Amino acid sequence: MTADLAETYRRDGVVATTILSTAEASEHRAALDAGEAVLGPLHYRDKVHTVMMSPFELATHPTVLDVVESLIGPDILLYNSTYIIKEPGTETYVSWHQDLTYWGLEDDDAQVSMWLALAPATVESGCMSMIPGSHLNGPAKHNKAPDDADNVLLLGQRIEDVDTSAAIAYPLAPGEASFHHGWTVHASGHNTSTDRRIGLNVQYLAPHNRQVSGDAMSAMVARGTDSHNNFGVDVAPARNLDPVAVERWEALDDTMKTGFQAEGPTGDP
Repeated sequence: MTADLAETYRRDGVVATTILSTAEASEHRAALDAGEAVLGPLHYRDKVHTVMMSPFELATHPTVLDVVESLIGPDILLYNSTYIIKEPGTETYVSWHQDLTYWGLEDDDAQVSMWLALAPATVESGCMSMIPGSHLNGPAKHNKAPDDADNVLLLGQRIEDVDTSAAIAYPLAPGEASFHHGWTVHASGHNTSTDRRIGLNVQYLAPHNRQVSGDAMSAMVARGTDSHNNFGVDVAPARNLDPVAVERWEALDDTMKTGFQAEGPTGDP
């Protein structure tokens, strides 16, 4: 099965599959609610897998890592995780963009992002749309619009004059996930539904990859080994919401935000 997913991914730059049952997704959504009761809103807070057990378990789920291994190889670094949440009835959206314009990585193909739905991600709730095959074209010119308060992206990066005739919506039911390449052009619209649109976004790297621009970042081994040591080392949570982990996480979140501001936004729609 993973071989078929890898073939589709190489062709389209995006692939979707089921990771969790609906009941399991509901349990992890409840864990998010409990985390927000302690930490406050978690939308776009980076490195949540270092402070909460639920995102750590999801980011290192064997089925997830099997897919990632088929895409970037057996040695896998967990680079970042963040909840992406669109509240119901809001004007929030994400402009057409590519992730790799601001990651500052050396090997474009030695990375992949997962977006795992914990609530229905429908066209009505603002699911992602992708342009299959656009990753094969490499980087496109981006402009910035940091004053656009409705754009989720940190500096409002956008590709102008996108040909959306080939764009495809990727709705996801709770427990389903999409995996996309960093050059795949994607966007998402408003949430016009009555429910929160909740996804856990996770980025993975092959250990030989390294940063060639921006501030030095950190990661942790999710599978296999890291013989390159190109990143600082993140620590997995010993228990949920450990006070020491909370303090460490807040510093990591600040580092991720400030480290990418010169390049562009962090995360995905």
